[in-house]
Amino acid sequence: MTSTGNSSRAGAHWYSVVVGLVVLAASALRRVLGPALSVVSGTGWVVIVVAVSAFVVGRILGWQEFVYLAITLAAGFVCAFAFVFGRAVYDVEIELTPRRVSAGERALGRLLVTNARKRRSGTSRLELPVGRGVAEFVVPALAPGQEHEELFAVPTNRRAVIVAGPALSVRGDQLGLLRRSVKWADPVELFVHPITTPLAPSAAGLVRDLEGEVTKTITNSDISFHALRAYEPGDDRRYVHWRTSARTGQLMVRQFEETRRSQVALLLASDSSYFASDEEFELAVSVLASLGVQVVRDGTTANVISDRLELRTRSVNTFLDDSCRLEKTSNVFPTAREFARVRTERLAAPSVVMIVSGSLFPMSDFRAIQALFGADAQTIGFRAELDAAPRLSAVSGLRVGTVGGLSELGAMIRRMS
Repeated sequence: MTSTGNSSRAGAHWYSVVVGLVVLAASALRRVLGPALSVVSGTGWVVIVVAVSAFVVGRILGWQEFVYLAITLAAGFVCAFAFVFGRAVYDVEIELTPRRVSAGERALGRLLVTNARKRRSGTSRLELPVGRGVAEFVVPALAPGQEHEELFAVPTNRRAVIVAGPALSVRGDQLGLLRRSVKWADPVELFVHPITTPLAPSAAGLVRDLEGEVTKTITNSDISFHALRAYEPGDDRRYVHWRTSARTGQLMVRQFEETRRSQVALLLASDSSYFASDEEFELAVSVLASLGVQVVRDGTTANVISDRLELRTRSVNTFLDDSCRLEKTSNVFPTAREFARVRTERLAAPSVVMIVSGSLFPMSDFRAIQALFGADAQTIGFRAELDAAPRLSAVSGLRVGTVGGLSELGAMIRRMS
């Protein structure tokens, strides 16, 4: 029994050693042959497999037609190598003008190619990925230092972050068997902002008092005077009311009602179950962007949150740039209330909460989010429902407006205010 166990362990040991050596050899072979094999395209690998299979079948079965087919394919493959030799050296610049546009506005791109070698370059082909498409340009033979310019239009019909680049010079045969590409320039981003509508200053239902919004909390130091009380050890002597103290013979200090600056939370409930269509989601993003732009311009402290993303609000441009990255999500949070709780738990308590979602967002979820922030926060809801008649619902301090088109948002906010 012991001898059998030792033999099994020895066999397992040698097996692991052999497997390890095979893996090391395969890795070394991949490092050596990888660059050479990387030029073979998917079509090229198909041709290799067909040629080898045809040769083997022809030799085994004695069918000369299959052997001729294999030789023909192999000859074509060998001829393809002539097209991948040689190397051009370019300086390539990608420019997009302008770098930020609203959906539907025109944007143009410019590709500038300069021959950086000291001798004349040959004709080559450049590929430039633009968004989901690829633009192809033929670069003619260039003298040393000579430039070649190509202009192209960028599709901006939908909100997105469109990446142009990197530019690739491609060498290969006409059949697409071999392909060798070299990257020449880093990608450049074009921000296609959502369409927004201008809103009147402070029309977004915000409380914008320079001294803040008065609350019912009593504090020992603030701006809004409330009452006088007897002095207690530790009170700041700056708040002693000397006239009253002299009249009563007892030190009296001022008390204040606590004030606070407006803190706005803009929430986009982006789960796909809340939207009837992609167009409805785009309308919701435009509503959110319009509200956010006005909040940023008003200088109000704001946090703009979606299921996966917190948008920067340092400036209008950074806010709109981040809004280009908003996408519909699926089952990130079990409920809308959980979404609002988790995404705002580390933020300052808001004085105004705005919730934006689609036509399928239930009123009960608006109420649940309102209850989460309590009576100290003013809660406003916006439903994006494409082509619907604008309407306003108000229940227990909660106001929910249905917006059928972006042009209706300003009037809806005036009604809410």
